[in-house]
Amino acid sequence: MNKALICGSLAYDTIMVFEDSFANHILPDQIHKLNVSFFVPSMKRDFGGVAGNIAYNLKLLGGNPIPMGTVGQDFEPYGGHLQSMDISQDGIIVKDDMFTPQAFITTDQDNNQITAFHPGAMSQSHECKVSDHEGVSIGIVGPDGRDGMISHAKGFVDASIPFIFDPGQAMPLFDGDDLKEFISQATWMAVNDYEYELVCERTGWDAREIASHLKALIVTRGEKGSEIYTDGTVYHISVVEASKVVDPTGCGDAYRAGLLYGLMNNLDMQTTGRIASLLGSIKIAHAGTQNHSFSKKEFDELFKKEFGYSI
Repeated sequence: MNKALICGSLAYDTIMVFEDSFANHILPDQIHKLNVSFFVPSMKRDFGGVAGNIAYNLKLLGGNPIPMGTVGQDFEPYGGHLQSMDISQDGIIVKDDMFTPQAFITTDQDNNQITAFHPGAMSQSHECKVSDHEGVSIGIVGPDGRDGMISHAKGFVDASIPFIFDPGQAMPLFDGDDLKEFISQATWMAVNDYEYELVCERTGWDAREIASHLKALIVTRGEKGSEIYTDGTVYHISVVEASKVVDPTGCGDAYRAGLLYGLMNNLDMQTTGRIASLLGSIKIAHAGTQNHSFSKKEFDELFKKEFGYSI
């Protein structure tokens, strides 16, 4: 079976709930000497990170993902989770003197969030090498350490492996010239609407120019669906109405897993986008990024019901 090498972070998401409004406890005229404490009776730790999330979703679709990244001494619970999903850990390097990347997210009753992110072992992601893996037919360079993302993109080019460039939360690490280099190396690029505007601003390129360097540019627009620019054509992919809207965190990663599945199975771009859209819809109905589940048969039935044809 073809393998997908998924470069990016594997992280813990610790989510805490403050049962009040931050605004009631933060005085605007005292921000310069802020010293506040929030009592958070509810706390939950989830498995997350771009590489982990994409791998989880691709595995549900029946794909063969290899998440690639650096983690820390506290990775054992996450490793057990991946093992239970039969997801390869061959691309994961454990740094015994560091912690696994983790986000500490406090949400108030108005859905405002205060987040602290500790990159931990992610800063050593350049130690992971694309060349260490055989049988890889497609890859993705997702948000990670700067040196790692640059190294992994070059590794895919050197190995003649097509890949998606997904700058995501790593956008602040790169200027216009960096982004132009990534786009010239990549086969496809996937960004959300805000990231797309930043790419245009920093490169001076519009969608047509960006797409001319790629097989396809994919721009996701939340509840407005997504757009795929390819071969001089723009396909609009409608959003699939979710059974309920619970948590949008990780929907972008689910969407990218759908892209990988379609591309590695040589499906047309419209079908690929629809698979990605449906996967995002399934995810948004569940809290956390890796707590939803379905069989491939169930997914295929949902796809046919939604779009009127079989994959």
